[in-house]
Amino acid sequence: MMTQEQEMGARLTRVREYFKMNQRDFAKRMGISQPGLAMFEKGDRELKDIHIMRIRDEFGVNEIWLRTGEGGDENMFNKISRADRFSINLGKLSITENEYVENAVNYIAETDPEKLKVVVEAMRKILGI
Repeated sequence: MMTQEQEMGARLTRVREYFKMNQRDFAKRMGISQPGLAMFEKGDRELKDIHIMRIRDEFGVNEIWLRTGEGGDENMFNKISRADRFSINLGKLSITENEYVENAVNYIAETDPEKLKVVVEAMRKILGI
């Protein structure tokens, strides 16, 4: 039988694998060392609240699921409405210092609807969505 730490570690591993990240890169995004992440994933070390909050905020993981597994893997991520997702992403874009991103947002917002259909289709192909 697995301990609570091992079960949480297994869920943490599923999150990392979902993003197709290696331990080094995932640990860096969490702000910890790779050996520290390995210990969390094996259940040799308990995830503290600060780590759980960082995973929640950085990767959009449902905190309850990470702690308990409640709802199964289909409950792995926080569910947000389409409007909230748009607002969050627009907020991120509004503080960018990347001139290309600023120009792209302005071009998309200001283009006529027929040309926008072509832009959307091109972006889908480029991004594979």
